[in-house]
Amino acid sequence: MNQSGWRPERPQAGEGGAVTYTGNRALMLEEPLIFEIGDERTTGVDLAERSAVPSRLGSLVRSRPIGLPGLSEPETIRHYTRLSRQNYAIDLGLFPLGSCTMKHNPRLNEKLARLPGFADIHPLQPVDTVQGALGVINELAVWLIKLTGMHGVAMSPKAGAHGELCGMLCIKAALEARGEGHRKVVLVPESAHGTNPATAAFAGFTVENIPANAEGRVDTAALEARLGPDVAAVMITNPNTCGLFERDMKRISDAVHAAGGYVYCDGANFNAIVGKVRPGDLGIDAMHINLHKTFSTPHGGGGPGSGPVVLSEALSPFGPLPYTARTDDGHVHLVEEGNAEAFSREHFDGAVTSFGRMTAFHGQMGMFTRALTYILSHGADGLRQVAEDAVLNANYVLRSLEDVLDAPFAGSGPCMHEALFSDDGLPEGFSTLDIAKGLIDEGYHPMTVYFPLVVHGAMLVEPTETESKAALDQFIGALRSVAERARAGDAGLKTAPHFAPRRRLDETQAARKPVLVWKEAPLAEAAE
Repeated sequence: MNQSGWRPERPQAGEGGAVTYTGNRALMLEEPLIFEIGDERTTGVDLAERSAVPSRLGSLVRSRPIGLPGLSEPETIRHYTRLSRQNYAIDLGLFPLGSCTMKHNPRLNEKLARLPGFADIHPLQPVDTVQGALGVINELAVWLIKLTGMHGVAMSPKAGAHGELCGMLCIKAALEARGEGHRKVVLVPESAHGTNPATAAFAGFTVENIPANAEGRVDTAALEARLGPDVAAVMITNPNTCGLFERDMKRISDAVHAAGGYVYCDGANFNAIVGKVRPGDLGIDAMHINLHKTFSTPHGGGGPGSGPVVLSEALSPFGPLPYTARTDDGHVHLVEEGNAEAFSREHFDGAVTSFGRMTAFHGQMGMFTRALTYILSHGADGLRQVAEDAVLNANYVLRSLEDVLDAPFAGSGPCMHEALFSDDGLPEGFSTLDIAKGLIDEGYHPMTVYFPLVVHGAMLVEPTETESKAALDQFIGALRSVAERARAGDAGLKTAPHFAPRRRLDETQAARKPVLVWKEAPLAEAAE
C-alpha cells in the first residue's frame, strides 16, 4: 500500500474461482514494490566499520537516513527480472504503436555496434586514432544525402526534436544572413507532429495553425493564402500523422519559396518512403531523420535516439559544426570552429557560416554504427522494399478492419505507413480507451490512442515492414474481436484489462496526482 492508501488490485481468481496464496497465477508472478520487499533498517551486504577519517563534505553530509530498501543480491535480481517479465517488447510480439515506428532491431546491428573500435572510443581521442569511427559517420552522411536527394547533412543532433531545433536554427541563421530576421511566423498544419510547434516556439518563432482538408491532408489553399513577408517557414510532416502522403508537397514548397520562406519536413515517417521518394525533389529545405525508426536502432526505453538533419543547398552553409570531410587521400577530418575555412562540405564549396554547435561532441556513435549496418545489409533495393512492405502491411490492416472500426480517411486513397481508425460508430458508453484496454487482454501493447487530434477518439496503428502476414492476421483478429465486443455492448470491456498484472487505473488521477515518494503504511493498515 502506498501513502495515498491505494492498494494494487490483485489478479482475479483463476478458473474455478481459485485464488492462490501468493497472488501468482502459474508463471504470471505477482511482484510487490521494492520497498515492500526490502527493509530500510537492513542492507544486502555487510560493510566494515569506517575508520575515523574526518569528513570533507562539510554541510553536504547526509543528515538523515537515505531511506532505500536493503535487499540481498538474489532478492534484487528476482525483483527486476519479475518486473521485466511484465514488459511488452518488440521481441515478444507486434508493436502497433502508430506515430512511432517500432520495428525489429537486427542483432547484426548490435554485434557491430559493440566492436571495440566503435564501442570503446572517446570523443576526445586524437582524430588519427578514430579514423574508423569517423569513416562510419562520413559514409552514413553520404548515404543519407543520397537517399534524400539533399545537399548536406548535420549528423550531431541527438533525436527527432533535437533535429527539428537544428533545422529551425539553420532557417533562422539563413534569414538573418539575408537581412530578413523580421520573419517570425512559422506555419504548422494540424496534421503535423506535436513537437513541430513546440520546437518553432522554442527557437523564437510565432506559430500559426493551418487546417486540414476533408481528406486529412494540408489545406493547401489556406496555407497559400497565409503566406507573406512575415512567414519564415512551414513545418510539415510527410507522410502526415493521418498516415497519408501530402500530394501537394511540391506545390506547397514552391509557394513557400516564392514567398521567401523555407520548408521544414518532419522526417519521423521516412520509413514509409525511404528508397521511393527523395524529399529534396519535393523542395524540402531541412528534414530530420530518426535513425532509431527508419534505420532500426533501439528506440525509446531501449536506447538513445539519433536525429541527423539533411539540408538543402540554401541551408547547408548554416548547418552546425562539427561535420566530417574526407580528403583526397581518404583521410577523414572533423571540421570544427577553428578550422572551418580549411575544408569544404562534401557537397558544398562556399564559405562556412555555421550557426554554431548542437552538442558537445559528434553525435550518437552507437546509433550511427547500427544505422549504417542496416543500410549496407539492405542496399538500395532492400531499402526500397522496406517502404513498399511497410505501406502494404498498413493497408492490409486498414482494409481488414474498416468494416468494424470507423476509418475516417479510408476514402482518401491508400494510406502510407499507418492505418487510422476512430471510435465513431461504437455504441454509447464505449470509447477508444476500452478498445485499447481490451487489446491488452489479447496480449498486445495498445496502438497510439487519441492522436492525431484532428480525429475524435483516434486509434493509430503502424505495423511496419518487419511483421509477417501471420503476425498481422493474429493482430487483426484480436483487434476485430475487441471491436466486435464493443459493438455488441459487452460490459466486461469497460473494466478491461482482466488478465494483466494490474487492472484498469484512473489514469487522469494518476497523471494529476502521482505518488512519487514512498511512505511506509502504518502497521495497522499493512496488516489489513
